[in-house]
Amino acid sequence: MMQQRQQQATSSRNQITLRGSTQIIVEFFEYCINSLLFQRGLYAPEYFKMTKKYGLNMLVTTDPEIKNHMREILKQVEAWLMACKVEKLILAIKSKETMTVLERWQFDIQNTKDHTAVPTQQQQQQQQQQQQPFYDDKENQVYSFNSRATTASSSSSSSSNPPHEKTEKEIQTEIQAILRQITASVTFLPMLDEKCTWTILCQTEKDAEVPATWTDADPHLVHNAEQVRLRSFSTNLHKIDAMVAYRLHDDDV
Repeated sequence: MMQQRQQQATSSRNQITLRGSTQIIVEFFEYCINSLLFQRGLYAPEYFKMTKKYGLNMLVTTDPEIKNHMREILKQVEAWLMACKVEKLILAIKSKETMTVLERWQFDIQNTKDHTAVPTQQQQQQQQQQQQPFYDDKENQVYSFNSRATTASSSSSSSSNPPHEKTEKEIQTEIQAILRQITASVTFLPMLDEKCTWTILCQTEKDAEVPATWTDADPHLVHNAEQVRLRSFSTNLHKIDAMVAYRLHDDDV
């Protein structure tokens, strides 16, 4: 099944379609979220099994409820990607007792074929004021959606030099590198020494269609945060930039 999805992602000439690029990104999110849930100890090790992906040993959940919940989230992420409406996916890890956000894994999604103007500082402030996050109030795990205004289209022409058309192998190598870095991040992240829950947020364009299961939510920012920018990867249609923000203990300030 995985092999079939990879074959659909590229044409015979290694030209990645929108659907193929979307499948690559959704699959990355699936394995990445699974890996983080395991590494950060949100569930016991017996809830996971090892599988081979991207040339790495990856841990994926075996719990039907978690799998179904994640499948429902990623199905909507896929729809927004196909409509070119999603801009960020965020995994927030929170204290189960106080609901304080302890870690925030952010993945910025850029449509590299969409040439838009860089917003001015005034436009950015207006966009921040118009942000309206949404969530689905399932216990312990929250679907979240964060809305903002679109930026104005740019009238400038693209570069005269066409971008390099990446092969699937090159993309897989970049994904492998970012997953290795995420795995290694446990060496500097504070230990989560309390019971935690997790939340998925998505930031989309303001005119994106929002399912009834997604309602208003806050952006789940980390108070007193340290931020680390991680590697990125790209297809011929999308670029994914990653970063993690984590809460410093009071004695670390």
